[in-house]
Amino acid sequence: MSDTNDEFWMRHALMLARRAWDEGEVPVGAVLVHAGRIIGEGWNRPIGHHDPTAHAEIMAIRQGGQNVENYRLLDTTLYVTLEPCVMCAGAMVHSRIARLVFGARDEKTGAAGSLLDVLGHPGMNHQVQIDEGVLAAECAAMLSDFFRHRRAEKKALREANKLTSR
Repeated sequence: MSDTNDEFWMRHALMLARRAWDEGEVPVGAVLVHAGRIIGEGWNRPIGHHDPTAHAEIMAIRQGGQNVENYRLLDTTLYVTLEPCVMCAGAMVHSRIARLVFGARDEKTGAAGSLLDVLGHPGMNHQVQIDEGVLAAECAAMLSDFFRHRRAEKKALREANKLTSR
């Protein structure tokens, strides 16, 4: 896969991350690609779905399995704007995804090398090839902008509550 294609698919994942932001969710997007076409896509939706497993990667993997009518997603590449967590990395191993391409690292919960390396662990029955840093600056900026915006909203709400409680 060429770097140009990786950037193309990551831009699609960024567009999906923006949908998460618009829904009030942490902006992470994921696209599952097989043979040059999308078979699954998702964005973070745990708040709206009342489901802690509704991460972007899980949503894309579920859709991919439905589309190919198989829980094994052989020869696929998952593009994600943020390094996957342990749950999502485990789902990738179980579904036999061949390759992960992610944008920004997640130093706190990343399971593709930052905190843990679930995808390359020698004890796993499947290893996933990892390519990181595709559009990393854009992916990281979206997340930091989201959290900055969220903190500003909370501060404004606190200040408004102070004024009304006087």
